Amino acid sequence: MKVAVFGTGNVGDTIGSKLIELGHSVMMGSRTADNEKAKAFVDKHNGKASAGTFADAAAFGEIIFNCTAGVGSIEALKMAGEKNMNGKIIVDVANPLDFSKGIPPSLAVCNTNSLGEEIQKTFSQTKVVKALNTMWCGLMVNPTMINGGDHSTFVCGNDAEAKEEVKTILKLFGWAEKNILDLGDITKARGTEMYLPIWLSIYGATNNGAFNIKIVS
Repeated sequence: MKVAVFGTGNVGDTIGSKLIELGHSVMMGSRTADNEKAKAFVDKHNGKASAGTFADAAAFGEIIFNCTAGVGSIEALKMAGEKNMNGKIIVDVANPLDFSKGIPPSLAVCNTNSLGEEIQKTFSQTKVVKALNTMWCGLMVNPTMINGGDHSTFVCGNDAEAKEEVKTILKLFGWAEKNILDLGDITKARGTEMYLPIWLSIYGATNNGAFNIKIVS
């Protein structure tokens, strides 16, 4: 499968690298075609990856992972061009963290809206699935790192088939089906994004990002 990964930070690098490991073709998208981090990503994978602008990557990918900084995600996706994304799944991994007033960050959108919803409203011909945004990127692609992989991850979105496709990718990442919880439509992204303040508090208290939550009943 051809996959576009938007964003050159740790999250984009981690997800893109895992997808290549699984045999997929990945193009990393950024604002410019000569982004240094994107070029380093390509070099690291010895010809198994490519890089380009957001528009280049969107045109290349059959599915798009949005790993950009949340406050800039809408702008990045607009740069990709609607015609390059229409009909495609956007796996939204981003969180709308606002660092404008320092650390800890606040949420740029919350309570009655979410970044996932804003992306779906702005790009109505895409199928947005919110996923993997409640944990450190190392766990996203390697859940067995802690507790034998027995902990929870979430998906939400308006398109049932798109969510099933994303679940298939999550299972390839190592997630057990029993631990992938479908929360419902894209409005449920409000809750997963609002989890970030407590995630940041736990990280600050433990100085360790390798933790997650597990739903028990």
